[in-house]
Amino acid sequence: MSTPAGWYPDPAGGPNTRWWDGTQWTDRLNTPYSTAPALTAPAGTKVYNVWIWLVIFAPYLTLPFLFTIDFSSYFNLDFTDPSASTNAQLQMMSSPAFVLLSLGGWVTAAAAVLFSWLDWRWLTAAGVPKPFHWAFGFISLAGYPVYAIGRAVVTRRRTGQGIAVLWVTIAALVLSFIIAVVWVVTLFGSMMSQFTFS
Repeated sequence: MSTPAGWYPDPAGGPNTRWWDGTQWTDRLNTPYSTAPALTAPAGTKVYNVWIWLVIFAPYLTLPFLFTIDFSSYFNLDFTDPSASTNAQLQMMSSPAFVLLSLGGWVTAAAAVLFSWLDWRWLTAAGVPKPFHWAFGFISLAGYPVYAIGRAVVTRRRTGQGIAVLWVTIAALVLSFIIAVVWVVTLFGSMMSQFTFS
């Protein structure tokens, strides 16, 4: 039984491998490759700065406005008036709290992108090789903290520190979820108190 075709150490010696076609050695040589060295930052490189904390917390600055929106007018509809629903929606969506919540959300998301860029620039200047790219901050416009999580993972690999960013991001997400549940329960209770059941 013959040796199957494949790349084998060159019988002539040297670091290359040579192709065995199953019956004879060919002229095809393959130079072995080595893995790239791990990218590491110099010892003592600082990874925490004001920009990453602003990336994490800026999107939550408008959260208190959620509790200031008055939904009671929306639930006190005169069902005999055909334009009551439209008027209630316009009244709610033009309220200062709703406008601040909506516009503030866009402003803080845009600020998070800017802060991502400033953080990325700061990490590059601090000597962290190939930090997580700031453009992932644009995903924060959809409400996901991709930059903060990716930055924590990459910074940890490059410097051995920086994982606190990940845990603070997760804690902020969990806290905002709890606040949202409290808001929904409060809103539902307010809505149910407006209706009379007989």
